[in-house]
Amino acid sequence: MSAQGDCEFLVKRARELVPQDPYAAKAWLITARTLYPADFNIQYEMYSIERNAERTASAGRLLYDIFVNFPEQPVVWREIAVITAALRNDSQDKHAQFLKGVFETLPGPVQCKMLLKATEQCFNTLEKAEMLLLLLKRFPESVVQHGVSLGESLLEAETVENLDTPVNCFRKLFVCDVLPLILNNPNMCLPVSLLYKYMHKAAEFYICYVTREPSADGQIQGSQEVGGLKSPGRGRSQRYVIDGLSEKSSVVTEPWERLLEMVGVVGSLCDWQGEKANRSYSELLQRVSELCRYMSATDSEGFARCCAQIVTCCTLVLFHSAFHYVSAVQPSLFQGHTSLSSCPWVLLEDLSSVYTDVEVERKHTHKKRKLADGREKTMSSDDEDMLAKGRGRHIVVNKAEMPGWAETVEHFRTARESWDLLHSHQSLETEFVKICSAWKTEMWMWFRIFLTDMIIYQGQYRKALSSLALMSSLQLQQNQIQNSLSSSSSLETQRAIIQQASCHYALGEYRMACEKLLEVVSGLMPQNHEAVKSSEEQRKPRGKTRKGNDLRLIPCTSKSILPFCLQLMLACFKLRAFTDNRDDLALGHVIVLLQYDWPQGENLFLKAVDKICQQGSFQYENFFNYVTNIDMLEEFAYLLPPTSLTSASGTGDDEKHHTVTRGITKGVKEDFRLAMERQVSRCGENLLTVLHRFCINEKIILVQSLP
Repeated sequence: MSAQGDCEFLVKRARELVPQDPYAAKAWLITARTLYPADFNIQYEMYSIERNAERTASAGRLLYDIFVNFPEQPVVWREIAVITAALRNDSQDKHAQFLKGVFETLPGPVQCKMLLKATEQCFNTLEKAEMLLLLLKRFPESVVQHGVSLGESLLEAETVENLDTPVNCFRKLFVCDVLPLILNNPNMCLPVSLLYKYMHKAAEFYICYVTREPSADGQIQGSQEVGGLKSPGRGRSQRYVIDGLSEKSSVVTEPWERLLEMVGVVGSLCDWQGEKANRSYSELLQRVSELCRYMSATDSEGFARCCAQIVTCCTLVLFHSAFHYVSAVQPSLFQGHTSLSSCPWVLLEDLSSVYTDVEVERKHTHKKRKLADGREKTMSSDDEDMLAKGRGRHIVVNKAEMPGWAETVEHFRTARESWDLLHSHQSLETEFVKICSAWKTEMWMWFRIFLTDMIIYQGQYRKALSSLALMSSLQLQQNQIQNSLSSSSSLETQRAIIQQASCHYALGEYRMACEKLLEVVSGLMPQNHEAVKSSEEQRKPRGKTRKGNDLRLIPCTSKSILPFCLQLMLACFKLRAFTDNRDDLALGHVIVLLQYDWPQGENLFLKAVDKICQQGSFQYENFFNYVTNIDMLEEFAYLLPPTSLTSASGTGDDEKHHTVTRGITKGVKEDFRLAMERQVSRCGENLLTVLHRFCINEKIILVQSLP
């Protein structure tokens, strides 16, 4: 019998004895190895028996032998591939734990060599990166040799694959796993330019990750720490799967905290001015603000040296604060539709003073001329720069409706300060624009929302209208990509239109404002008036009404938006109604709109009554269609004897117009009295329904009656 035949016989005999007498099988194989020490099949069979019996120590020794003696055998690499897969997957399965134990029994140099060899066997970029990452984690000394090359290969693979988002498997491995190992290795010495490049890559990933719309499957936990920097660590995270990674590998918890910690590490490596660990985002902004002021006052060279530090820190603070602001005012962008209360909020002009008298605006001659024309611009485009440099504007919020209002407003303020600092110097702005261009921030819908609100806050209403138009086009693109128009996107569209109306009003473009308002109203369903009124009463300012250009954050719901639309329409018609020129149509519209939130507008209504008395007559055909307020009806009934009043006193197709004057036929007066009595019977109607019908039915005449 040949030697090969002998070996096969001995292996076959041992295999047959394993189920009956494993010790006899082991003896046969020991004898066989003694006789034929260079035969691979004998030694592999010995390893297989120990592996199947899950005897860790002996299996490890035998694996070491076959790896050293037979490194080119394909079977050996298949076995090593199974073991390294168990190491990478971090599985808690019993067999996987056994395979890890076998690997742990190997000497360190053998482990290192085995992982390097296994890496060479990989042809898939992602698999090769994961294998090399396993090597770097187990042998930190290898980071110096392989860390940067691994990072660059991942970034290159991202470019080659032409992926449309930084939230991909290559960037995730680089940012969350490779980069922390590089930055925390004391033996690494990277150029400052490379550190900034890696910092920006990480920041883009974290920001795009946290602002990506997740699935609504809930949340999962992850736990993994790498050195001092956390890569994804303990905490909560939104759950979705990054293409190319497992669900667990896709988890990135507390990305903002990890980004902030990375800033501290990079800052110390770049010798940033006054940098210290454990800063918060607000402290980061405070520090670079002080640095910016100090450097501007000293020399241009020092400022240039600190430029990258200032831009990096300010940019991160800007996006951090802008995200938290937008997540409060437009939660559906980040939370899906998991919460029924996640309605958008919209930043609008505060109309608290809409019911105040207009006498104060008629004291100056130049304003009389504007009033005579029926238009007085609340804000002209020429005034925008002046307001932007003027005092800070108040943002009024109903604290009961937005519990975290203070934090939201603070994030808005911090983001604005960061933006202003980034645009305070040409070199800072240039570098910031480069970052925005690289990150394609012009396509970030959520950031466009913040920018629009900031521009509105600055009083640059013309620029805000352009921003809102851009936002609408972005929304349209997203809807086309998703091939659907969800209730959320409908609310977002409504939010943009109501802001357009507010901007047109602030610019004195009342007709455009009214058109936008009526477009919004047509999509609303009127609520119960009492419920809305009680909510409005909570929002009423205590004490003295503010004068100035305050803003208000209100929820984008019918309950809040319809009242705002009515108040803004009242503001549009108010100045025109009380000009020196007679305009009964505008005055009639004002009287109809003043019914909402009665008796807040009582003084303005009495002023309207005085104007009617001065005119001696009043013609408004829709009086009996939409005026149902009992106090107003009583006042008009009282006015009947001395005043000529033309109105629609009938209903349906047989409406007749009667002029009622003292001394004229009693029949006419009797018709008017009966019409008023019928009108009193309608006082119990839902006022918001009446006013909603007024906006819908009289849309054309409302728009045409404004200049």
